[in-house]
Amino acid sequence: MIYFLIYLFAEVFITIEIATQIGGLATFFEIVFTAFLGVFILMNFRHTLSENLDALRTRQIDMQGFSNRNIMGLLGAILLILPGFLCDFIGILMQLSLLGTLIINRFTRKYPPHNTTQTTRKDDYVIDAEIIDDTRSLR
Repeated sequence: MIYFLIYLFAEVFITIEIATQIGGLATFFEIVFTAFLGVFILMNFRHTLSENLDALRTRQIDMQGFSNRNIMGLLGAILLILPGFLCDFIGILMQLSLLGTLIINRFTRKYPPHNTTQTTRKDDYVIDAEIIDDTRSLR
């Protein structure tokens, strides 16, 4: 409860300070713009989810990275919808960190490629084959 009151105080204080600097009309447009941006991100979340599923399937990210990406995107969009400058700032930071991790994971691999030339097992020299016989007794 105390953390919520601290957050609420900071939100009101920051919003009043910024609103007095930029004016009421600009504050209104900022709140409406970020709300539309948050709704847009939520509406297009299925594309982000499918990209994250592809990255998980191709082992570019692990399960922890998959959940972090999705939670950061959702929470950031919800914070953008809520009115207030502190919520918007935190929501934009969440979206930018999500974008940063997407860019970083695009150019780096989480898992090294599987290399079997270093270890020679006993089964490396076995050739798999399928024998097909045309005799009637097998049919």
